[in-house]
Formats: sequence, structure tokens, C-alpha cells
Amino acid sequence: MGNVRIGVFLCHCGSNIAGVVDIAAVLAYSKNLPLVKYAADNLYTCSDAGLSAIKEKITEHSLNRVVVASCTPRTHEELFRRACEEAGLNRYVFEFVNIREHCSWIHMNEPGPATAKAGELVRLGVKKAAHLLPLETATAPVEPAALIIGGGAAGMSAALNLGRQGFAVHLVERGSKLGGLTAGLWKLLPGDRPASELVETLISAVKKSGNISVYLDSSIKEVSGFIGSFAVRVDTPRGEEAFSVGTVIVATGARELEPQGLYRYGEIEGVQTLRQLEQALKSGKKDFTDVVFINCAGSRTAGREYCGRICCAASFKNARFIREICPTARVTVLQRDVMAFGKDFEMEYRRALQAGVRFVRYDPQRPPQITGEKQVSAVRVFHTLVGEELTLPASTVALVTPLVPNEGAGKLARMLKVPVDTHGFFLEAHMKLRPVEFATEGVYIAGTARFPGSLREAVTQGTAAAAKAAAPMYAGVVTLEATVAKTDTRICSGCGNCVTVCPFDAVEIEQDRAGRNVSAVNAVLCKGCGACAAACPNGAIQQQGFTDLQIFSMVETLTLEGGADVFAR
Repeated sequence: MGNVRIGVFLCHCGSNIAGVVDIAAVLAYSKNLPLVKYAADNLYTCSDAGLSAIKEKITEHSLNRVVVASCTPRTHEELFRRACEEAGLNRYVFEFVNIREHCSWIHMNEPGPATAKAGELVRLGVKKAAHLLPLETATAPVEPAALIIGGGAAGMSAALNLGRQGFAVHLVERGSKLGGLTAGLWKLLPGDRPASELVETLISAVKKSGNISVYLDSSIKEVSGFIGSFAVRVDTPRGEEAFSVGTVIVATGARELEPQGLYRYGEIEGVQTLRQLEQALKSGKKDFTDVVFINCAGSRTAGREYCGRICCAASFKNARFIREICPTARVTVLQRDVMAFGKDFEMEYRRALQAGVRFVRYDPQRPPQITGEKQVSAVRVFHTLVGEELTLPASTVALVTPLVPNEGAGKLARMLKVPVDTHGFFLEAHMKLRPVEFATEGVYIAGTARFPGSLREAVTQGTAAAAKAAAPMYAGVVTLEATVAKTDTRICSGCGNCVTVCPFDAVEIEQDRAGRNVSAVNAVLCKGCGACAAACPNGAIQQQGFTDLQIFSMVETLTLEGGADVFAR
């Protein structure tokens, strides 16, 4: 291992770790571990003082490996890697040990065992660090153009943002016009602004932009490649068109659930969706008499457990509109719970109450019943607060259904190699740490394609996704992560197991100079999942930063050397 000199830095994380783990005992134990030349603790290792201490001690003690035992690498690994670089070390000779999520938090009622485990984790981290090697990062050029899939409010907002920054934008919409769901609405919250006013403003701006190419009645046929160099093929009315982009934004939106089989929808006249009712209002319908809204129609139920988030506010809005248009109309909203989050939606709820809209709470175990033969005549509902069954005369019943993923979302997800959740919505990398991003680099998400949300959220997310997409395009190059798979062609048998198991199509079989079939890894596509290394029968593929030597050194330590005695002095 040569002249390996390891530094260990333990973090109290305030009381998050030190409130359970005996840091002093772990520190004393760490100082006596083989190859550890320096060990210290900090109240907050991620603070400026903590990072400065790491850099100072690297120089002072000639450390060439660093182990930090603190919280999660997901949020702080890059911070410590940069500190190592600033001190003159390669960023990949750093090892992160999680003694918060993996120790103090899950063993908060067992301080003794938690302390012993923390020492064990530090010992294993030191063992691995002894075998870490410097790795070199590579760069790849980025095409200064973006593909935006979906021409709704989110997609147009993203396109305008990128277009104004001077980037070429390809906006692909499968419909015959731009606007998405918003184009079918009458008025928007808050303020009752006509939806057409906003939509036409966005469409006009898109058409005037010299940097945005719009493809209507078009669909994505294929997207291949990686961040900086995606090859796109689009089926258009003019035939297939192909172009290259550096980044991709998914803004395909969602659709209103068609409530077939619910509340006699499609069986008798007068039962319609909320969207159909709003389109009737938009067209000028004014002859309303008895109107009943049924909220949570098709949502918060088996197979579709989520709340539609904006459904309640949409029912409040349209119920109030009907009362304003027809003051004599009797309007009732049947609800399971009133979901009026935020000031704007709460005010809309109050406006509906002030306009004379009645609210009746129903039990999902005793759902409303629609009566009538060819035309709806009444709705029977058990009022849970009063404890009585009511019969509400009704000429119109509006089913307030949730948004559901657009058809084809799964196919697009497979094409882009991005995940969807159990309901079929696109799944971002992390809603707090990496919003509007996918785990697949260079691909971003905005609007209701990721989950039901308001128009304001869609526009905001479109702008945020554009900001994320613009960063690599402005840079012109992207730095590739070095902890990817690498093949030793000398011992590769060309069996193809690695190609079969790779979920990112990053591995392929090619011929070397001797004409042998060998595995080749595309470092840009590789995400470092390690599937290929696990599937390789002879160890020809190694996951850099997680090689067999590095991992087995920890396993052997754990199995052959016994447990750590952190309390031994």
C-alpha cells in the first residue's frame, strides 16, 4: 500500500450524533487504527471551521487519505471532496462514513451499541481508504440546444426562458396547438384571470422567439445518447426530423381522469367531469338550477391513493362561478375533506361559502348515489356531520376527478431511462435535494408530468428546469464522474453478461486490436450502479472507487478480525 497516511475526522453534528454516540470513545479508538496518522473531532465538520481544519491537517501531517465520519454523503460528500482538492489531494482518496443515519438515528435508544457500531464503521472506512486510488475525471462537450417535450404552460415557460438566453430550443407537442390543459380552462386562480389570456400570451411569445422551433402534431420517436449529446428523432406531419441537443426537459403534463364506471358517468345525462363543466361555463352556459359537485371522484382510493391537490380549489372556483351567474341555483359540494392549502386556496374556499355554496361531508364507505333513469334527478348522500341521509335535487352532477399521467409516459420514461412512480408520474431524483432533476444527467422534469399541481407551480418548475438545463449548456462541457465501471480487457472473455444487466446501455461488446470480443464501458452513460461488476464472472469489470479489493478488505476485516472494541483504552 506504500506510504499510506490516513486522517480521520469525526463529527458531533451538534447533538444528532454526539447525543447518542460517545465520540470521545470512538476518537480514542480511531487514533490506534493501523495507518491512521491523525484523528480529531469537530462539532460541525461541514462548517467553515471544520473544513479549514481538514485542509490544515492534510498539509501538517502529510495525509494522503481522508476519512470523515459524519452524516450522509448524499448531501455532503461533494463538500468534503472539494476540501481535499483544495488541500492538494485527489478528490477520490476521500471516504465518507455515515454514523448519523446509519448509527445514531436508528439506535438512539442504545448508546452503547451505537458507539460500538460507530467505531466499527470507522474501522471499515479506514480499511477501504487504505486501498483508494486517485481517479481522473474526464469532460464531454455539450450541444447548446435543448429538447422540450410538451407544449403546455410548463413547457412553454421553459422554452421561453432558454430561448431568451440564446439557446436553440426544440419544442415538441403531440397536440395540434400549444397550451395543454390550461387552454381548456375558463378562469384561473387567484384573481379570476381568463385562462386564454395567459395561454395566448405564452403562445405569442413562443412564436415570436427566433430561437424556438415548434413541432405540433408530433411525437418523439427516439432519444439516444447522453448529457451534452442527445440524438433526437421526431415524427412530424412533414415526416421524420432529426437533430442533436445537449439537454432534455420533460413537460408532458397530465390529463383529467375519465371516470368510467363511477357515479353512472356515461350512463345517464347530466353527469360530467369538472373539466366538461368548466368548458360549458367558458362557452357561455348560464341556465343552471341544481348542481352537485362530488369531490375525490376516483382519487384517494385503492390503486390511486394520492390526493389531486388542486381538485378542491377547482370545485370551489366553479361552484362560486355558478352561484354568481345564477344566484337562484342551488350548489352543493360533496367532500371527504376540504384541501385548501395556502392563502389563495383558503380565500377561494371562503369566497365560495360567502357566495352561498353548501358543503356536505360524505363517508367514502357510503359514497353518494345518483338517481334518475335517462337524466340525473337527485343525489342521495349520508351527511357524516349531521348523521342523516340527504336527498339533493340535481340536474347537473360534476365529478371532480384527479389528474393522471398522460398515455405514453411509460414509453417515454423507458426511452429516456428515467423512472416513474407507482402511479405512472415521472419520478424526480429528490424532491428536496434535486427538484426538477432526474437521476439521469441532462434530463429534467417540470409541471404535472411529475405530479398534480397548480398552474403557478407548473410555470415555476418550467423556469427552474430551464435554469438547471442552461448550466451545462453555458459551461459548454460537463465533467464526468470518475467512479464508473472500467474493463480490464486482458482478462475479459466477452461473455456479454455486463451488456445484459446494464440498465443504462452504457456497456457494449467490441473487438480489440487482436480481434477479441471485449467489454467497453461508455463513461458518460455509466451511472456507477455496479450491476456489471457484480455480473462479471471473472472480475474483468471493476467499479472504480468500489473495487473488489476495496470492498473485500472491509468484509475480511469484519469477518476475520472480529468486532471493534471502542471502549478499550
